[in-house]
Amino acid sequence: MLQVQTIFRVTDNSGARKAKCIKVLGGFKKKYANIGSLIVVSIRDVKLHKKKKIKIKEGDVAHAVVVRTKAKAYRLNFSSYVLKENAVVILTKKKKPIATRVKGSVPFELRYTKFLKVALIASGFI
Repeated sequence: MLQVQTIFRVTDNSGARKAKCIKVLGGFKKKYANIGSLIVVSIRDVKLHKKKKIKIKEGDVAHAVVVRTKAKAYRLNFSSYVLKENAVVILTKKKKPIATRVKGSVPFELRYTKFLKVALIASGFI
């Protein structure tokens, strides 16, 4: 369960490294986010490239989807799994990923949400 002020690692090639949660979307007074939740983030750290044009700048506010959490997650067959980090993928205003790749694997449950495009560009499933 993730909440406001949580620092996330950005796991795509958009140019951002870290993001901070500002708001959890999805309902009135919703406090916690899980895998597949839509959140609003502020970009805190950006990777600098001399040759490549960076798609996002430090201090920008963007939407993101949670792809990995440290909290224990449960599946429908009552099995559970724990991941090592909190990670997000940055989205556009039309809820499509800015990046062309997602580093690392994403949980299988993300495939059955409205963010199927994020699951398809990921390197694998957990």
